[in-house]
Amino acid sequence: MKNKNLDLKIISYYTGAILMGTAFLMLIPILISLLYAEWPSFIDFLISMNLSFIIGFSLLIYGRRSLNLIKVQWKHGLVIASLSWLVLMLLCAVPYYLSGNYKSFLDSAFDVMSGFTTTGLILIQDLDHISLSLNMWRHIITFVGGQGMVVLALSFLVKDTVGAYKMYVGEGKDIELLPNVKETTKIIWIISIVYLLIGTLALWINGIVIGLKPSTAFFHGLFIFMSAWSTGGFAPMSQNIMFYHSMSYEIISIIFFIIGSFNFGLHYAVWKGQKKEILKNIETQSFFITATLTSFFLVIALNKLNVYSNAIGIFRRGIYNLLSAHTTTGFSNIYARQFALEWGEFGVIVMVIAMLIGGSACSTAGGFKGLRVGIVFKGIISEVKRLLSPERKVNVFKIHHIKDLVLNDNLIKSSAIIMICYIVLFTIGTALGSYYGYSVSSSAYEAASVVGNVGLSIGVTSTDMPSVMKIYYIVSMYLGRLEFLSVFALIGFVFGGIKNKCVKLSNR
Repeated sequence: MKNKNLDLKIISYYTGAILMGTAFLMLIPILISLLYAEWPSFIDFLISMNLSFIIGFSLLIYGRRSLNLIKVQWKHGLVIASLSWLVLMLLCAVPYYLSGNYKSFLDSAFDVMSGFTTTGLILIQDLDHISLSLNMWRHIITFVGGQGMVVLALSFLVKDTVGAYKMYVGEGKDIELLPNVKETTKIIWIISIVYLLIGTLALWINGIVIGLKPSTAFFHGLFIFMSAWSTGGFAPMSQNIMFYHSMSYEIISIIFFIIGSFNFGLHYAVWKGQKKEILKNIETQSFFITATLTSFFLVIALNKLNVYSNAIGIFRRGIYNLLSAHTTTGFSNIYARQFALEWGEFGVIVMVIAMLIGGSACSTAGGFKGLRVGIVFKGIISEVKRLLSPERKVNVFKIHHIKDLVLNDNLIKSSAIIMICYIVLFTIGTALGSYYGYSVSSSAYEAASVVGNVGLSIGVTSTDMPSVMKIYYIVSMYLGRLEFLSVFALIGFVFGGIKNKCVKLSNR
């Protein structure tokens, strides 16, 4: 029982630190609301920040004495990551709900989880007329969610590095750019902030060129970059990228969401001058192959149906949305129902496959990840070669991912297991949508978008869909973003505690 209390306290301490870090982020929309005299939003965020700070500080105080009594173990790190996301979903939904732009608190929580997981599906009402500060908060959530709330805490708040890597891995990241995990998380933020400056400037200038007012162009450029880099899919207007009616705006966004879908380790290697890593890395190779194949099949499908009259139309409407799906960004420049009504069943299937494959590991993207797809594919090839080789010959197969790695059974097995988990979650989501009366293809499309943290919609996600589907989509986004293991650890920790209590009561 004593050990269990210590476990709870150390989880409480670090969870509190993460909550406080996110609470401080609300100072940004508070400042915006002051500058633009958005007084209702100012009050909403002030209430929300104080609530988050009080809860975070209380958890911090409760657990602070445990730091010298117990070391952070794997179970702690995984539970801290998964638990903090759930608590943050509820706390960060408060300003959403208070704004009056949501029909229920469940809808508010849905949009927060969609933002944190960089999914991009929305249930907000009257998006085109919400306050600037609320719009800012939406995009801060998706930008921070892409890097990770644990990454934020490790970078700026948590001084103790003991067990930091365990929390870092629990958030779905497992690459060490530097020997110290705190330095690794700082590098992740430095990379993101540098690109933030470059991307916002490029989109700001382009926004002015296409006719937006300078102030509007700046905020739209900032918001679109935050979503592009985080492969998040949120946009400041309900028409998403279609609002801009600009090919140049689309091209700039393509560049940044493709770059954003790449592994932070790859970014760091290129920054250090290892430019050949782009060609050698198994993830970039996998992405190039799968993006080329899915684009090829989509073009065939769209040509057959004569959906778009020329190559530019196919690129802007077809390839743009395909790459947005493949990188799990979720930007779109067509209406949701056009996927179902114009692209045909085959086009929808191609999009589903692209969404499930996703981007790179240890990036802001979702899906299976190119690394796992490459490992499993290489594993199949290596097994065929092994069967065809002389029995006495010892074959050693390798892959290159930042460095050379031996392709062993454990690596293949772990990759395959995670992919199977995604497929199971996708299958359940498809079945659930079909049960509630949506077509199989529409249900599959939406389920792939949710579990892959994509954000493209075929028209299923709406405030009118059953609450059961909203809850399942929240769970799917959550599991898909944290890649299952840390959530399984949280479930095991909770039920383990309940089981122990039941045993104690029965003994009495």
